[in-house]
Amino acid sequence: MKSITVQQLRERDGVPLIDVREVDEFAAGRVPGAVNIPMSTIGGRLDELPDGAFDVICAVGGRSGRVVEALDARGYDVTNVDGGTNEWIASGFPVER
Repeated sequence: MKSITVQQLRERDGVPLIDVREVDEFAAGRVPGAVNIPMSTIGGRLDELPDGAFDVICAVGGRSGRVVEALDARGYDVTNVDGGTNEWIASGFPVER
């Protein structure tokens, strides 16, 4: 499974970011530009995933890791964000609410 750190995520440009946390978690604070498709609904929303490469984030990296493994097995070009949104916030990076 491909993965990046939150520091690497901050330096990326033009790569879509899917946040697989639940709606209430997403609303509480997210990486700017992230699109919310909760892990609990992603199986029925595959048509909403970006074409080409994209990154997946959750709170700390567990849920996003499982999603990345499943999507990778289906042929998606997908990368997990280690440390997730919690590490992004702890690093002092900007947050959308």
